[in-house]
Amino acid sequence: MWSIAYSELIQIFRNRLVLVTSLIIPFAVSALFVRQHELFAGIGSLGYIAAIVMFTVAAFGLYATAVTTLASRRQNLFLKRLRSTAVADSTILAGLLLPPATIAAAQAAAILTALAVVAGGPANIPLLVLAVLATLAMMIGLALATAGLTNSPEHAQVTTLPVTLGVIAVATWVGITGTENLAWLKRLLPGGAATELARNAWNGGVAVTDSLPLLAPTVGWVVAAVALATRLFRWEPRR
Repeated sequence: MWSIAYSELIQIFRNRLVLVTSLIIPFAVSALFVRQHELFAGIGSLGYIAAIVMFTVAAFGLYATAVTTLASRRQNLFLKRLRSTAVADSTILAGLLLPPATIAAAQAAAILTALAVVAGGPANIPLLVLAVLATLAMMIGLALATAGLTNSPEHAQVTTLPVTLGVIAVATWVGITGTENLAWLKRLLPGGAATELARNAWNGGVAVTDSLPLLAPTVGWVVAAVALATRLFRWEPRR
């Protein structure tokens, strides 16, 4: 797994398209929100900014990169070569997805730390960490499912767009308006419950016992996405 992950990490920094998608776009957007935190906090709250940063990194830095990586490795027959060895399928996937997942987690941690420095820290750090990890897990599941519909790295620019824009739109909607109205709908949409969890973790004022059930919809999306991925993702046959 580690040799596969190391190879993928090198490829990320060599591929300009992936580098822009995974590093530059999330950093630029997040830097804007952090720099203008007073303006955006007035629109929503600091928790809203934290949620938008979290989903920007997860959508562009992890999800889009993971789909592009999987599509590319399948197109150039790298998966076929790996599956001709004794390496397990789960190990292959872990090696391919570990670099973008690690980079996304590091980015989210760095940007949220910067937000805490300039605007004041979150009320509940462990709960915020839980929200970030749940979001990353959900985006990995969605990436596996989307990769099953993606034929090439170029095609990934099209297939990833609906989910990328969708989760950011949901995060914006829930982050600004809250869940006082249409709570069930907002929490069931992909990213809605995780956004509310991040808002609660940063802003405070909500008991932990009331926030933890928000993990259920996100976990449900993870399970559904992985189940869909097992049907859609096309492995090269083992030799």
